[in-house]
Amino acid sequence: MTMSPSVITPVSFNRRLKNRVVQGLVWLAFILAVIPLISVIWLVVKNGLARFDTEFLTHSMRNIGARDAGGGAYHAILGTLEQVGLATLISVPVGLLTAIYLVEYGQGRRLARSISFFVDVMTGIPSVVAGLFILAFWVLVLGLGYSGFAGALALSILMMPTVVRSTEEMLRLVPNELREASYALGVPKWKTILRIVLPTAFTGIITGIMLAIARVAGETAPLLLTVFITDSINTDPFTGPQMGLPLYIFDQMGRPNDTAIDRAWAGALTLILFVMLLNLAARIIAWWRSPAKGR
Repeated sequence: MTMSPSVITPVSFNRRLKNRVVQGLVWLAFILAVIPLISVIWLVVKNGLARFDTEFLTHSMRNIGARDAGGGAYHAILGTLEQVGLATLISVPVGLLTAIYLVEYGQGRRLARSISFFVDVMTGIPSVVAGLFILAFWVLVLGLGYSGFAGALALSILMMPTVVRSTEEMLRLVPNELREASYALGVPKWKTILRIVLPTAFTGIITGIMLAIARVAGETAPLLLTVFITDSINTDPFTGPQMGLPLYIFDQMGRPNDTAIDRAWAGALTLILFVMLLNLAARIIAWWRSPAKGR
């Protein structure tokens, strides 16, 4: 008994029309989303290049008046690097360990459900609330004063839920067959997590950490409440006020003259470049750890 070949029916005009309409709507939505992004980047680059020079990157605002030419954001760049670095050192280990517990040990446990609930709550906390908490506890109750470390504590509160959720999703994507194969060979669970699970999810974890860093790098409200504003270079994040790039932009934009506003635009350009470098670093790490790299 011979089977008749299948007949390929042509796609109807209505289906082709619907497909074209949906494709057009998708492209329209994409263009509408990209236009504001491109316009913001173009505006910042156009206005920021006027003062984005060597002096701006290597000098502070000490002894520079609001209307004086010159000055720079070196003290703010240094403060942002230290504050974001400290926040990363605080939040990344806590976030990683929390995600490992939720995925590997907390299945069906009440504690894990409670932790997951509070992580969701922390995800929606406004940044100013994190700053108010550190201001009330660290600055007012403990009396330790304004410092870059206080700002790092506030930023770490904002980073933790992002690190936990991104790491948790990456760990869940690791196939259970890899864990079971390791257990079958007699490898303890902690070593399986350390040698099998984490390296497999490494690329996604690093990307999530970089996104969390990029998110908090531009936060102004927590720093305004915990770090305070200074025009001098402070290399010690644990003592005294310390400037940050978001605070620098906020301070310069509040001064009604063209020279200060030009410095604010240059600070915004510096912050955008900082975030872009972080994303580029995440891409490079992802490519370096990619299984297809050696092919």
